[in-house]
Amino acid sequence: MLERIGISLEEDLLAQFDRLIAEKGYVNRSEAVRDLIRDSLVQREWASRGKEEKVAVVTLVYDHDSASLAQKLAHIQHENHRAVVSALHVHLDPHNCLEVLVLRGRGRDISAMGDGLVSTKGVKYGKVVPATTGEGLR
Repeated sequence: MLERIGISLEEDLLAQFDRLIAEKGYVNRSEAVRDLIRDSLVQREWASRGKEEKVAVVTLVYDHDSASLAQKLAHIQHENHRAVVSALHVHLDPHNCLEVLVLRGRGRDISAMGDGLVSTKGVKYGKVVPATTGEGLR
């Protein structure tokens, strides 16, 4: 069941929002607002970092010629093999690799693992993106 609500926004803020949702391809404001609400709920879910099961995506870009770095990253993944649901390795060019990992487990555990991967010396770019199991979201 859908509920209708009304919100008041300054004209300039609404114009910026309309440009944003057009750039992202939303068909209407309602769907864009729903996504913003869902994102806030996922962020709140992650703020607890408790014992509940969570999922996250970790993105890493690094130079594969650094043998010790690739070995360190693989070691962290093997130490946490139960958390690694899936891994994708892409050769970006003759030297750089992109690795995308899907992690699942207790929030604090996979957050610590993701942060450990991103902060490994030699990683050129890394980001942990909290996601959700979808439980409780519609």
